[in-house]
Amino acid sequence: MSPAPSIGVLATGTCLPERILTNDEVAEAAGVDPDWIVQRTGVLRRHVAEPEQAASDLAAEAVRKALTAAGLPASALGLLVLATSTPDELGPSTACRVQSLVGADRAVAFDVAAACSGWLFAARVAHDWLRAGTGERYAAVVGVEVYSRFVDPSDRATAVLFADGAAATILGPVPGGTGFAPIRLGSDGTAAGDVLIPAGGSRLPASPRTLADRRHKVHMDGRAVRDFILRIFPEVLGDALDRSGLRLTDVDLLVSHQPNPLLLRRAAVDAGVPEDRVVIVGHEVGNIGAASLPYALASADRDGRLRTGSRVLVTAFGAGLTWGSTVLTWTGAQQHGAVPAPRTEAPSAEAPSAEAPRTEVPRAEAPRTEGPRTEGPRADAPRADAPRADAPRAEGPSAEIPRTDVLGAENPRTKAARTAIPRTEGAQL
Repeated sequence: MSPAPSIGVLATGTCLPERILTNDEVAEAAGVDPDWIVQRTGVLRRHVAEPEQAASDLAAEAVRKALTAAGLPASALGLLVLATSTPDELGPSTACRVQSLVGADRAVAFDVAAACSGWLFAARVAHDWLRAGTGERYAAVVGVEVYSRFVDPSDRATAVLFADGAAATILGPVPGGTGFAPIRLGSDGTAAGDVLIPAGGSRLPASPRTLADRRHKVHMDGRAVRDFILRIFPEVLGDALDRSGLRLTDVDLLVSHQPNPLLLRRAAVDAGVPEDRVVIVGHEVGNIGAASLPYALASADRDGRLRTGSRVLVTAFGAGLTWGSTVLTWTGAQQHGAVPAPRTEAPSAEAPSAEAPRTEVPRAEAPRTEGPRTEGPRADAPRADAPRADAPRAEGPSAEIPRTDVLGAENPRTKAARTAIPRTEGAQL
């Protein structure tokens, strides 16, 4: 019996709605200042689906682009796994809608519900499925959200963050020693109430009362979710490194769920990850849930930050609570124009409301054993290590983030020296 094949990402594709919701628009409805949004979250804009666009429409377009980039017809797909918290309807699976839209008539199609960790949960399913030897060769794994239908515009804890979008990946066989390392996942249902859409299911079916109480909108304990992310982030990083026998210096990029740019940067720097190795895209699109991580991966692909042999540390965390991590060794997906241009820079703590120009710098390579590497420029992420001007204090989820770093001390999970970063007023989650 032949050994199970290695499985990796062959190509990526994304779809963002054309309509852009500005901070000015969001701030007015939420009762905050536009600068407050930038200073607390780093989000500059977000995309919103048109009334006639459902999650399946965005997901189908992302899958089409990924298939084109992979050079595959839809009929080549044996599996289509869709991750979302905002399905077209409670049933059937939104994946079945997407299967029909793209013409993947040979694909087994179903949904995975793991909130913002959804793409990684779905990738684990597809990875193991393709290795099972049952005949399927290629899988589409897509994350999509249409949060705009479920956000209360007056709730500043959620309205400033959540947005709409989709991102897809095509998984298939890759050379041995590349592709996904084991994908480790976790869940803690005791905190399932920290972020949820309370009504619309079997516990609270739709009724005049649930509508009046806005129970069909996203409800979030921002403080609890923020603390969870800051706690779990170094754990999932360290776990992935330990299982792969790697140190942070062996990793080329960190691609993660994007709760918001400032919180992600805070968590990464606190864990000892150099800022220039963190892919941050939340300033461009907000929090697009299950689509956030694959969108960041597609963005790194488009920007030339991924080369054959690049090691990508992948981390996810979300409602449920859920989390996961892996190391993905890149196999050279085709370049494509799926991620819209122009790009805007993530605001730093030093200049929270300004768009900084991109600075291309060559990246030094650590010695590697898999053969010669092709050098290419990589973008330097703006730094967030300077004090910023005070912003108005907010209640609840925007409370100050406690310091967890100790200057010079080694992070026991990531085996890297912690870097001191300034106290902030607390990036709202």
